[in-house]
Amino acid sequence: MWWIYALLSAVFAALTAIFAKIGIKDVDSDLATAIRTVVIVILAWSIVFYKHAQHGLHTLNKLNWTFLILSGFATGLSWVFYFKALQIGKVQQVAPVDKLSVALAIVLSVVFLGEQLTLKNGLGALLIIGGTIILIL
Repeated sequence: MWWIYALLSAVFAALTAIFAKIGIKDVDSDLATAIRTVVIVILAWSIVFYKHAQHGLHTLNKLNWTFLILSGFATGLSWVFYFKALQIGKVQQVAPVDKLSVALAIVLSVVFLGEQLTLKNGLGALLIIGGTIILIL
């Protein structure tokens, strides 16, 4: 079941690149990122309230808060740089290079989370890295 959500994430990420490229024409990329963020905040909290998940706020501990906040900063910076790259580059170049994050996540999951690196995952990461280098050059 996880792969269905991951596939949907990929589809919407692809649409994000297309919609963003059209939307940032003649617009400051930071302003565009801020507008996108407001929409995401409204959508995310709407889902939380629809599911009545807001009641779980009191169960979050200091570690949860720390790493969710750090994740928010990382996401925000990722969006700022992604929109800037889209504004000056082609979607066909920017989106695949952005997906280098997949290979980086594999490496970081081994280093920081102690996850096992399988031959399949390692080979996949190397192929992504190789593809990214080809696109950049």
